[in-house]
Amino acid sequence: MIVATAGHIDHGKTLLVKALTGIDADRLPEEKRRGLTIDLGFAYRHLGGDAVLGFIDVPGHEKFVRNMLAGVSGIDFALLIVAADDGPMPQTEEHLAILDLLGVRIGAIAITKIDRVAPQRLAEATEEVGVLLAGTTLEAAPVFPLSAMTGDGMAALQDHLEAAALAFDMRRDDGNFRLAIDRSFTIAGAGLVVTGTVYAGRVSVGDRLLLSPAGTPVRVRAIHAQNRDAAQGRAGERCALNITGSGIGRHSAHRGDWILAEPAHAPVRRLDATLGLLGSEQRALRHWTPVHLHLAAVAVTGRVAVLEGGSIAPGKSGLVQLVLDEPIGALSGDRFILRDQSARRTIGGGRIIDPFSPARGRARPERITVLRQMGGGDPAVELRALLDASADGVDLSCFALARNLTGAEADALWEQVEMIRSGSPRHQTGIAPSHWDALLDAVLGALRDWHAKRPDQPGPEEARLRRALPGRPSETLFGAAMLDLLRAGRISRDGAHLTLPGHRPAFSAADAALWARIEALLLEGGARPPRVLEIAEAVSLDGRATERFLQRAARVGLVMRVADNRFYTPAALLDLARLAQALAADAREDGFTAGAFNKRTGIGRNLTIQLLEFFDKKGLTRRDGAGRKLTAKPEDLFSQ
Repeated sequence: MIVATAGHIDHGKTLLVKALTGIDADRLPEEKRRGLTIDLGFAYRHLGGDAVLGFIDVPGHEKFVRNMLAGVSGIDFALLIVAADDGPMPQTEEHLAILDLLGVRIGAIAITKIDRVAPQRLAEATEEVGVLLAGTTLEAAPVFPLSAMTGDGMAALQDHLEAAALAFDMRRDDGNFRLAIDRSFTIAGAGLVVTGTVYAGRVSVGDRLLLSPAGTPVRVRAIHAQNRDAAQGRAGERCALNITGSGIGRHSAHRGDWILAEPAHAPVRRLDATLGLLGSEQRALRHWTPVHLHLAAVAVTGRVAVLEGGSIAPGKSGLVQLVLDEPIGALSGDRFILRDQSARRTIGGGRIIDPFSPARGRARPERITVLRQMGGGDPAVELRALLDASADGVDLSCFALARNLTGAEADALWEQVEMIRSGSPRHQTGIAPSHWDALLDAVLGALRDWHAKRPDQPGPEEARLRRALPGRPSETLFGAAMLDLLRAGRISRDGAHLTLPGHRPAFSAADAALWARIEALLLEGGARPPRVLEIAEAVSLDGRATERFLQRAARVGLVMRVADNRFYTPAALLDLARLAQALAADAREDGFTAGAFNKRTGIGRNLTIQLLEFFDKKGLTRRDGAGRKLTAKPEDLFSQ
């Protein structure tokens, strides 16, 4: 069990830790010289077997709250210390507020220096502490009056801590490994050592991990877990990892970095969260307020985008997006603290909902609805709620990463929750069956509307159809819907176009009249129909307009484009294909030549080459040396 001290400067935190463990947690020369804690100190008390009490001694001076915050994140037990002679002081209140915002619910209160006060003053200090604790997560915490100097009351606190440690349920160690670095140093002959609290998962000697947010690969050479040599470390323990890797040196790791399994590496600069503003604040927190954010051991600057109402009143909470000045490692459920722009006071804190929040549309009603379904704790319950609220589906890869699920844990969850899945294993989208059916109906409805408005066209291309759908579904989801509808025969593909089965484009009356004139010209031309420009001149149309009309006629099936400037009717192509069939039969094994085809048709060498290459492309013929052989029946490719 990890215990962190908290309280005002000079209220006896370090002395109490020494009395409990025999270890002086002040390790820096400056701390010895000045007689105050500046940075984090660590001490351990072994209780027999595997049970260990790990103490993090934090500084109490207001100038070092940043260091205090690095120590209390991820702890199991808070030991709030109040001197009997002073009673609660400013840093007592701020430290308690921080513990409350971090959701620390297990702890005890030590009223120290009772050897310096009369019984009446002790009673007054105890009453003041009770008032201070009211309404906080530590409201029911037991109070222990004591003196670390004389030893009075120490046994009761010691017994309580040992009992709490022995009864403490170790945190679940599922998920990918995450350790928040709060200290790094080098040891001669060993190299770089990083220490911190393990937030999730397990680590073993020899594991290959990443130093994040830099993304530097490292290997674990040795492990100290709870101040003892170990082969493994796990969630809920303080660990020291001796790491090595290419280019790794004393300046490679810093407080606020993470050591983690590669799947958990996803530095972000935008995070959606719930934020509670302290009731002690004098004014509301307004949109885009600059702040200092503390999460785990990291401290970065950024701004708060209030997603509803433009501000959050003192004592109230709301949805926000944290926009940071540099990337950090953060996942769903991580707790954070906010301090003001000057970093002089704590103003609030909260919990990360979505570490992969969008840069645009962050305050749209549909986005707010989704955020309200998130952060529920149970991944299965949360996923079901998200699927119900998300018509465009849920990015399962992001969902698993945000909640630090291993591959096996994610697969088990996908099987547990009813949904339609699409995409690759690394980038899957899940959608509720009801939303899936609505998407398929929307596609079919959009095609019906398209055919009704454009009866002379076969149908839209995929990209255009997707843009016509309400909400414009993701490409992954839309592609899966297309595949489903095509396999079921509910839609058809005509080249690059999508249509409803049985749809045949039809000309308008004006287009039909124009086609009658052009068809007469094509039929008159027979095996050598007029060129596009010749047709345009005959019907008194612009060349480009004539070409566009012939392309539309081709989509309808009235003509086929053989070359850039030449269109044939299917009947004419069938006659020419049968001629090729007869020539191939006469030539037998050698195949027929372009010269023979030109001699029989009299259409000229250039058009002969264009026509035969068209037959090759359609699959009627295949070149074999100097000749061509028939590979399909003309009737299968060209109809009257």
